[in-house]
Amino acid sequence: ASFTISLHKVDNTTVMIKLRPGVSPSCQIRIKTVVKYELKIKPGENVTFTFSCRNPEKYFIMEIQKNIDCMSGPCPFGDVHLYPPGLPRLNKTYIWDVKASTKAGLELKFSTPWLRQIAPGETCPDSISYNINSCIDKATVNIGTFCRNGSVSRVKLLGGVVMALHLPWNSALTTSGFNIANRASIKRLCIIESTLKGESSITLMSPNYPLGFPEDELMTWQFVVPSSMRASVFFHNYSLSNCERKEERVEYYIPGSVSNPEVFKLSDSQPANIAGSFNMSLQGCDQDAQNPGILRLLFQVVVQHPQLDENVTHLVDLSKERNMTVTIHSDGWPSQASLMSEPVCLVCKDPRSCDRALTLASGSVYRISFLCKDLSRLRITAEKGISCVDLRWCQRKIYSLSVPKAITRLPIRLHKFIWKLLAPDLMNIEITSPSLKLQQHVLEQRCNTSYSYSIVSATPETELNVGLFCPGGSIEKIQMRNNITISLKTFGKGFVNESDHQDLKMSFVPHIKDECSFTVSPNPKAKVYLQTPNEPYGLPPHVSISWYIVVPSKQTARLGFSKDRMGVACETNRAFVHIKEETLGAETTVRYEDELLPVPRNMYHNFWVNVSNCKPVDKTQLTLQFWVTFAEKQIDLGIILAVVAGAGVLVAIGLTVCCVKKKKKKTQSPMVGVYNSNVNTQMPGKKRLFAKGRQNNESHVYAVIDDAVVYGHLLKESNGSDVYRPEVDVYRPFDGPIGSLPPSPPPFSFRKSIKCSSNTEEEPPPLMDTDHDTYTFAHQTSGQLEDNVDANKKDKGDTSMPLLEKKEQDGLVE
Repeated sequence: ASFTISLHKVDNTTVMIKLRPGVSPSCQIRIKTVVKYELKIKPGENVTFTFSCRNPEKYFIMEIQKNIDCMSGPCPFGDVHLYPPGLPRLNKTYIWDVKASTKAGLELKFSTPWLRQIAPGETCPDSISYNINSCIDKATVNIGTFCRNGSVSRVKLLGGVVMALHLPWNSALTTSGFNIANRASIKRLCIIESTLKGESSITLMSPNYPLGFPEDELMTWQFVVPSSMRASVFFHNYSLSNCERKEERVEYYIPGSVSNPEVFKLSDSQPANIAGSFNMSLQGCDQDAQNPGILRLLFQVVVQHPQLDENVTHLVDLSKERNMTVTIHSDGWPSQASLMSEPVCLVCKDPRSCDRALTLASGSVYRISFLCKDLSRLRITAEKGISCVDLRWCQRKIYSLSVPKAITRLPIRLHKFIWKLLAPDLMNIEITSPSLKLQQHVLEQRCNTSYSYSIVSATPETELNVGLFCPGGSIEKIQMRNNITISLKTFGKGFVNESDHQDLKMSFVPHIKDECSFTVSPNPKAKVYLQTPNEPYGLPPHVSISWYIVVPSKQTARLGFSKDRMGVACETNRAFVHIKEETLGAETTVRYEDELLPVPRNMYHNFWVNVSNCKPVDKTQLTLQFWVTFAEKQIDLGIILAVVAGAGVLVAIGLTVCCVKKKKKKTQSPMVGVYNSNVNTQMPGKKRLFAKGRQNNESHVYAVIDDAVVYGHLLKESNGSDVYRPEVDVYRPFDGPIGSLPPSPPPFSFRKSIKCSSNTEEEPPPLMDTDHDTYTFAHQTSGQLEDNVDANKKDKGDTSMPLLEKKEQDGLVE
């Protein structure tokens, strides 16, 4: 097919057809007998041509440029048409180069659906794009690249403009979609107007983005927003130039504000929750000629309906916290915090200071509010640092690793709480869970709780992922060297109810020999799986890990490994597993990397399992898992029989002794003392304590007791042992004078102590004043009484004092 292009000279339009860059010249342009690869048609020319191929759009592109001079004559204001008609179906670029005085302004007004600015490198869905450049004197500034279907309704420029419209070869567009109007000088580089009718989000960039905004220039964005809607501004990417004079800043003109214009730095949190329309201006500065730097800005404006609870504030008291930050943010922040078309959730420190993410520092009290229809889209991420400055103080302190109430009381889900624990030199960190205990997350023993802990031990050179743990297990204590990072991560809404029961604690402890040590006290009814850290990459070279397993006294533990070999080959040193019970004389079991691991075995006492790595010959590292179960101790049948037999012998001996004693009691019938509460007697040495004289009371009267009958069997049973023997005597009637004190013998132990102390110069201790129970004795028969009287008459002893007092004096002499 042939094409004819006829250009009027007054149109000042030029058409250029040329090969697409990077395409081989497999198609030509033919004008009669002339073959060309490039065709230029100037104003006033009429050219007919054909293509040598059926699909010229693959090889050629077309540029149509119209020059408009508004400085020497009147401008053709109004709608801009696509001229000339009847062009071949090639990728086209229409260019309108308008030259105008800087004392006047030009306005490009776009028809609906208006335009949307895109970043350099982006493409439009329909491949139709507009590019606007401003020309001041000889300088050209790229205002931006735009697609159709957006909010940019007008662009006002100072001086000339170069407008380009890019159309694909198959586009059916027949109009340019904009018109040009003359306006008074705008006294700034440009004004971009965006009209936002409903809930929406738009992204805009400064001219020349990502290159620098012109030096000491000013531009304005005008946002037309319904008064019933709320707009918020967010800066996503910006940089500052090096200013010699003035200061780069952003100014807002908000109708109804008492402080117009409101001035902000680019680093400030920008205004939010603005009711209705507003203007935003970017002001540059005089840059350093040697090192100018770059001023650029990419920002977003979000328009949404006002929230019902925007005036509800929440108290966040962090005044008693130290070294802690709390960030409230949208779900997916910061990776998905960029450009979103849907309404966003905002966190506000005050009604006009809102952002997608708000960071609160410890030591202060905050009152915050939320602009969000669905609070479940918000999350909390917090971080707290704990370090030891004074060893004498922090060694005695136990730190609680629990989420503060100020966070759990907010109507926002906690996403992650991170503790960074910094240990000083020669000190290590101990993590304990006294009541809940911890469960290690492994394939055979998965965590199924509302939260978990990720524990990482790190140095500047290496990092050891200790593992993932959750509450409700058997690990009471973990001791680790180096600095520790513990990350609590929640799953679902259950953490709100379970947060009150957190019991994770940490303390600084003296240096340990292993890289990591676990103390495990399993539930006797459960099977516990334990695994070396750093899964799935394995233990780093030359790292040693140990477990101390507590076995209950009435239980037997069974220890087994999940595979039969360690699965590592060593280049230097040896890798080994070391098992030993904590009891006297216990054997030690050691298996090296080239040996089979122990078969399941019973452990009757607390025991240690130690795994030490070597330097492997390849990249694979040592990964080992073992399990522990418990069962009731089984007592040997021989032991049971021996115990029963021994008990039987003891019972037989007891019965024999009881029978012998019963027989003696029947034959001897000894007289025994009977308590008499009617007799009032007191200790010797106390004078005048009797109400009656000795002659008038019966405290000195005793029945006759045959002591040999009563106590004789005890003497026979002693068989000359070293125990104190009771002194036995026969009562003799006393015919001498009677004193005023009753006879009361001291205890045998007291008399013995007097004898033992005879070699010292110390006086015997005085008797204490105590109340004694008084006794009288049962009377014997008259026959027995006469026999005892006859025996007493044979005694030639002195009867001038009571017998017991005489015996006491004899003891003192001895």
